[in-house]
Parts: sequence; structure tokens; C-alpha cells
Amino acid sequence: MSDCLFCKIIAGEIPTTKVYEDDKCLAFLDIAPMAPTHFLVIPKQHFASAAEVTEENEALIGHIYTVIAKLAKEQGFADGYRVVTNVGELAGQTVHHIHFHVLSGKQLGSFN
Repeated sequence: MSDCLFCKIIAGEIPTTKVYEDDKCLAFLDIAPMAPTHFLVIPKQHFASAAEVTEENEALIGHIYTVIAKLAKEQGFADGYRVVTNVGELAGQTVHHIHFHVLSGKQLGSFN
């Protein structure tokens, strides 16, 4: 998608600080971190949000969660972290390419 910010990052048109990359996904540091550790994991396949997860792309989502668990172990925060994905503008989604925020490094508030 030519006007998608994350597609441009994947294409190398916009620089970012990569945390991880493979043939299916890319992880990079958030430009406005909300925790000491805050990076995004995005699939290289474009679709807007979790509302568009189907049987055809569900394995990709599983792969992303496997990558997140691997990075948490490698970076030493596997004992506590949060994974967030927003769906739609009402939930705060500003880039309409599914992405997962991974946050750790401080006590995160609860949703109670």
C-alpha cells in the first residue's frame, strides 16, 4: 500500500531502528516510547487491524507472537511485558496497518 507509513518502513523508504526482521515481520523501536522498552512488531503483509484476521492470515499472527516471546527472552523482560494492538480510531489506532506494541521495563498499570 503506497500511502501506508508502515509499508514505507518495510520498503526501507523511512528509516527506523530495527529490533528484529525476518521474511514475515519487522520489529522496530517506537518513536514515542511509553515505557523503557517499547517497540512495534508489524507483519510485512498489509492489512488494517485485528478485525481483518482470517484463517488465511492467522498463522502470521501466531508467528508474530512467537517473535515477541523470543525477543522478550533475548532482551531479558520475559517475566513481564504487555502486548497491545488497537482496532480502529475509537481505540486509538492511528496507522491502519496491524501492529503490536510491546512494552516493558516499568510497572504497567492495570485495566481494572
